[in-house]
Amino acid sequence: MAIDRQLVTGVQQSFAQFWSLDPAIAFLNHGSFGACPIAVLEQQQHYRQRMERQPLQFLGVDVEPLLDEAREALAVFVGADAADLVFVPNATTGINAVLRSLTFQPGAELLTTNHEYNACRNALNYIAERQELKVVVAEIPFPLTSSSQILEAIVDKISSRTQLALLDHVTSQTGLVFPLIELIQEFNQRGIETLIDGAHAPGMVPLNLRELNATYYTGNCHKWLCSPKGAAFLVVRRDLQPKIRPLTISHGANVDRPNRSRFHLEFDWMGTADPTAYLSVPAAIQFMDSLFPGGWTEVMATNRSLAIAARETLCRALDVSPPCPNDMLGSLAVVPLPDGDWQLLHDALLKKYQIEVPIIPWGHPMGRQVRISAQIYNYPAQYEYLAMALTELLRPF
Repeated sequence: MAIDRQLVTGVQQSFAQFWSLDPAIAFLNHGSFGACPIAVLEQQQHYRQRMERQPLQFLGVDVEPLLDEAREALAVFVGADAADLVFVPNATTGINAVLRSLTFQPGAELLTTNHEYNACRNALNYIAERQELKVVVAEIPFPLTSSSQILEAIVDKISSRTQLALLDHVTSQTGLVFPLIELIQEFNQRGIETLIDGAHAPGMVPLNLRELNATYYTGNCHKWLCSPKGAAFLVVRRDLQPKIRPLTISHGANVDRPNRSRFHLEFDWMGTADPTAYLSVPAAIQFMDSLFPGGWTEVMATNRSLAIAARETLCRALDVSPPCPNDMLGSLAVVPLPDGDWQLLHDALLKKYQIEVPIIPWGHPMGRQVRISAQIYNYPAQYEYLAMALTELLRPF
C-alpha cells in the first residue's frame, strides 16, 4: 500500500530532496541512526578523496588542524570549550571511555534509571562487576505527569555511597527530556560525578554544556545534527581530563607535545581510522542552519512541533492518552500500544505498508509502544498513514 503522494506537503517537497532516503518508504525513524543530507555526504567524500590521494600527508600532517577546526565549530554549537571536547565514534564509546577510566571506592554505588539505554546500562553493569560495585536503579514511572517525578525518583536513590550517576538527556525508549539542570545541580552539591548520555540531544534540544555543568557529557552528531555516521563527542571537566583515557591506548600516551593536551593527543589518534565523519560535522551544522530563516532554533522548533502533532494524531486514532506532557518532549515521542509481539508488528508495518518505525518493548514482557521521530524531511501525512496502518493491524479479529 503506497503513500498517497497528493498528501505530501510543501514542506516535505522543499526538504526531502536534500536527503537520499528511499521515497518508497515512510521513514519515521530518524532517531535510531539519523540520516545525513546529500550535501554533507559530498563534503565527506571530498575529505575521503583528499585522504586517498596522499594518505601520509593527510593522516600524518593535515588531519590534526582539520580536527581542531571541526572541534571548535562543534564546541561553539554545544556551548563547550574546545579544549574540553574530543571526538568519539558514538555516544556509547564515550560512555565506555569514561566508565573504564574510573576507579571507584570499594562498596561504591553507581546510580542510573530504568530508562537508561541498554548498551550504556551494559557498560555500567560491566564496570560494577569488575570492581564489585552496586548499580542502583531509580524507577521512573511511565506514563508520568511531570518532570518532578523524574527528579524525585532519582534523588530518592542517592545515598552516602553514590559516586557516579549515569543519566540520559533524552531517553531512547520513552523520548523523555530529563530535567538535567536541576538533576546535575543536585549531584554537584553533593560532590557526586555525573555522566550524561546525550546521544539524542545535539540538534534536538538547545545545548549549553557550560550551563549544564556535568562532569562528563557525550552526544552523537550523526543523529539530529545530521552528520555522517560515526561522529560523536565527549566533553570532560578539565581538571579530570588526565584520568580519562580512550578505549585504545596508542601513540598519544607518551608523545611529548607541550603545546597540546594529553587529552587531545590520546583521543585524536588511536591508530588508522577514517576521520572524515568528524571533519564533516561543521558542514552538517552549517547546512541544517541554512534551511530556515531562524536557523537551528527554527529547525528544532519545527521538529518538536511536528513530533507533538504526530503524537496527537496517533493517540486520537488509537484512543489512548499521551504518556507524558508536551513540555517533556523534543523530537521523539512514544505512544502506548496493546500488548503483543513488537517484532511482528514492526515487520508488518514495513512489509505491508512500507513504514519504517520502531516498536519498542516496554514494561511487562508483552508491553510495547511505537516511537516516532520528526525530522524536517517528514510531514504530517506520513503520521496519518502510520495511524491508519496501526489501526488496521491492531483491529481485533
